[in-house]
Amino acid sequence: MSGTFEQARAFFLQGLSHYQAGRFGAADTSLSAALALVPGRPSTLTNLGATRLKLGRPAEALELLREVLAQEPSNLEALGHCASSLAELGQAHAALDCLERLLALDSSVGHAWSLRGSLLREQGQHALAAVSFRQALDHGADPVLNAYYLASVGQAEAPPVAPRDYVEQLFDGYAEQFDGSLVQQLNYRAPEVLADRLRAFGRRFEHALDLGCGTGRCGPLLQPLAARIDGVDLSSNMLARARAQGVYAQMAQADVAEFLAGTPDRYDLVLAADVFIYLGSLEAVFAGVAGVLRAGGLFCFTVEAADGDGDGDGDGDANAPGAPDPGWLLRPSLRYAHSESYIRRLAAHHGFEVADTVRQALREEQRSPVPGLFFWLGKP
Repeated sequence: MSGTFEQARAFFLQGLSHYQAGRFGAADTSLSAALALVPGRPSTLTNLGATRLKLGRPAEALELLREVLAQEPSNLEALGHCASSLAELGQAHAALDCLERLLALDSSVGHAWSLRGSLLREQGQHALAAVSFRQALDHGADPVLNAYYLASVGQAEAPPVAPRDYVEQLFDGYAEQFDGSLVQQLNYRAPEVLADRLRAFGRRFEHALDLGCGTGRCGPLLQPLAARIDGVDLSSNMLARARAQGVYAQMAQADVAEFLAGTPDRYDLVLAADVFIYLGSLEAVFAGVAGVLRAGGLFCFTVEAADGDGDGDGDGDANAPGAPDPGWLLRPSLRYAHSESYIRRLAAHHGFEVADTVRQALREEQRSPVPGLFFWLGKP
């Protein structure tokens, strides 16, 4: 028995090492081996549950974590992972109940307050969400991320762009189900709308750049129109899926504004489909595109349309309370929206001419269309 326990302990420590290094598949193998040797051990179950959460298997994680809580109802780590599993499975009320249990035991767990705030924000309870995000900040949770969350419910100044780590991790975790979710569940057709109008221009492009290319949904649509297509995205998992198509000549993992500022390449087409929802201020992107786009080139993109009179002051949206309108705003959805007047000002300032614009839904959210603006800008 002692030898079995020591072997299980070795597998357990090996699993922890893999987990801490981000090798979640290897962590799963080692921790599963430890559990097979010594079944029912709470520490092994908890860490295996956390690993399966990282691997995008929340239902399996939940089963393991409930086994822990049956033995140790006050296990804070298991309660936290259990809440995260329930949240990922869309069981918001059960997740909130789990968080209430955790916070009743220890109110200083910052990440629990943060998750509680996110769940309340998604339910439209913005005032209560703001209380949770402030508690998260007070108890040491990620200050940049929770300030962003607080801004999304109108209780802090909105940052000019979404936190880089947030966007990268969001899409790294979303890569596998991204295309199916967008097309089948959200009726997303922005790439098709952009490409259809490009075809109507009757042009052949020498060198195209797909900003925020994601899994590469625009690549096959651009392939008949461009001799060469490059892609750039923050998410390594998204880039891996795009690369597998064999459409892109060159791919870079980078922030789009930083890429535009640093690339030596020049393009006659730059496209960005549903990318600017994670950028509020677009000045750096427009300046970058103006620098890399050849004379006669086209810059086409989408933005989520701001509500109201086009000046970005829609109900339920916020930048800083009482602040002057910058032409963009951060919504409780954690996405940015832009006014048409703001885009036209930027276009004029950076030397673009508006070749065409369309108002059309970008996607659906809770079965309601999300208003969008599509632009095709030319560089004289």
